[in-house]
Amino acid sequence: MSILEIQKLTLTVRESGRTLLRDFSLTLSPGDRAAVIGEEGNGKSTLLRAIAAPETLESYCDVQGVVRRAGVRIGFLEQELPGTLRSQSVAAFFEGTAIYQNLPPRIWELDFDPALFESEQPMGSLSGGEKVKMRLLRLLATQPDVLLLDEPTNDLDIEALEWLEAFLNAAEVPVLYVSHDETLIERTANLIVHLEQVQKKTVPRYTVERTRYADYVSRRLAGLEKQEQVARKQRADYHRKMERYQQIYNRVEHEQNVISRQDPGGGRLLKKKMKAVQAMGRRFEREKEDFLDIPDTEDAIDFFFPESVRLPRGKRVVEAYLPRLEAGGRLLAQDIRLNVCGGEHVAIIGKNGRGKTTLLRQLWEQLQERQDLLAGWMPQNYEEELEPGQTPIGLLAPSGKKEDVTRAFTGLGSLKFTREEMRQPIGTLSGGQKAKLLLLRLLLTGRNVLLLDEPTRNLSPLSNPVIRRSLAAYGGTILSVTHDRKFIREVCTTVYELTENGLIPRDPRSFGDGGDSPVL
Repeated sequence: MSILEIQKLTLTVRESGRTLLRDFSLTLSPGDRAAVIGEEGNGKSTLLRAIAAPETLESYCDVQGVVRRAGVRIGFLEQELPGTLRSQSVAAFFEGTAIYQNLPPRIWELDFDPALFESEQPMGSLSGGEKVKMRLLRLLATQPDVLLLDEPTNDLDIEALEWLEAFLNAAEVPVLYVSHDETLIERTANLIVHLEQVQKKTVPRYTVERTRYADYVSRRLAGLEKQEQVARKQRADYHRKMERYQQIYNRVEHEQNVISRQDPGGGRLLKKKMKAVQAMGRRFEREKEDFLDIPDTEDAIDFFFPESVRLPRGKRVVEAYLPRLEAGGRLLAQDIRLNVCGGEHVAIIGKNGRGKTTLLRQLWEQLQERQDLLAGWMPQNYEEELEPGQTPIGLLAPSGKKEDVTRAFTGLGSLKFTREEMRQPIGTLSGGQKAKLLLLRLLLTGRNVLLLDEPTRNLSPLSNPVIRRSLAAYGGTILSVTHDRKFIREVCTTVYELTENGLIPRDPRSFGDGGDSPVL
């Protein structure tokens, strides 16, 4: 029994005329856990909005097609807390909701403080993970028939991620979700929706396949490789045949031109021979029409730090002792000791609200003043570093010098920005594109110490493997706060869990499933 039907949905950005999706159709039934994947800016969030709240797209996007949702209660978790709710108290946010009666039985396994339901604390003052949890709890209390989740894993701690995986796998209602967390996708999705923009982002294409993510990636890569091999062999064989054909044609044509008029019999034979040669040429051309296409796919991004950026192993980057870590007058942790050397890649993990971002920000305030280091900062909230009205080129080449502008264009091109996106306001870009901008700025400015607060939280499962490999090979020092299990395992050499009594070492190999992440 289908619950949600989407028929021939077409989404077009009004200002640029760019079509994000064309004639998209999808049917969701109970038990479906559909993951929407695709590069940043390909319309994943726009698709969810077109289904759940099409009125929010009216100002900038034309929507055509049919979404059959009559009588269906859709629960929509937006990517970010709407600005109108930031000043609202948590108690007001839950007012009128049967929060204790309607929640699923296993909800209490999720680590949160039920006292928050009655709190006058503003929603905007909660930690990132707490915001997600409160919004998810309120959504589930409405008992929706379909769940649409836009980046539900953002800011959740590892325990909450594991809870979410179990919840999704047990969900009886259909779920359509966008997530950057490859581990969660690998463990939960049984249907993959892949949105692409091919021919230099001018033609939208989508694939819907009922399978696991790892199987989809493996089968797709194998299929594309096989198709390309066959297509290139067909073309090589065709060119050899046409060279031979042209040689025969030229010889027969020459014989016709030089044959004596006194040899009418020979002329007739050559005329028949030419007809046979021409028929052979037409047959080759007909065969060409059935050739397989050389696969046209979105190329993976190209991103790497130069080998010249590195720090000596013996260099002390951080020697810190914090007796108390506080925020808003509240004690978060105490007795924090941290020593970090050159080339070390450190991840700080811990429960939501423990103070990981507060700690990283304090380290940034110290390191940015150091004259013997070039430290760079990527905050969790991109707006701290990005002006919405500025363009990517303006951000990366503020001097306006030709060589700086050229480097910026080249870097943005390697990250699959179109020329149009390079010159449009940053405020119009997707979260993943903003993350790429901040990472590219760190690269172009030659930073040898990177402080990264949830660096992969908005990057797609297609971009993330490339970014992780680049950071794993980075010769400088990385200090990161993350809940990305693949990032921890593949990038980090040292892991600390921030607890109320300080930092506790953890083994990076205990996170994720191991193995190299494939690149589509």
